[in-house]
Amino acid sequence: MTRTIAVGVSACLLGEKVRYDGDHRHDINITGALGGFFVFVPVCPEVESGMSIPREPIRLEGDPVEPRLVTVESRIDMTKEITSFCRARVGELEKEALCGFIFKANSPSCGLFGVCVHNCGFAAGTGRGLFAAAMVERFPLLPVEEERGLTDPGAREKFIKRVFNYRDQLRACP
Repeated sequence: MTRTIAVGVSACLLGEKVRYDGDHRHDINITGALGGFFVFVPVCPEVESGMSIPREPIRLEGDPVEPRLVTVESRIDMTKEITSFCRARVGELEKEALCGFIFKANSPSCGLFGVCVHNCGFAAGTGRGLFAAAMVERFPLLPVEEERGLTDPGAREKFIKRVFNYRDQLRACP
């Protein structure tokens, strides 16, 4: 089978050691089960925006609707750097003709659903990672999922179908 359908993926899920602790979160459901269908386009907002490996952990803080991205220990606000990166990278990804995206759950940059947002040291609610939010805003019809949503074979199959349908719709529109 020719793998010509591009799907964006949080780079750590592909086994790239880009996490804050220098580790990865390789997910065999993605590289194994989905790898035969798609060509993966890895994205790591933290590293691509200039953060080091390893690095201090970051988290979302403030208003869950418009959270800030702040380092946990030194309290450095990284929101400007990440949002600037997000605008640029999302524009670049448009050229990749992505037909889907798989995000890392709970990530302050890539979490799609229910990412904890802190306020004064306490959980103030949940939100969406800043890069995931930028992708969903720019591509509202793009099939998106978190890796934990693809552990079930039925859910994986539905995601694959959504990606193929999206690709077919792109081909149908000049």
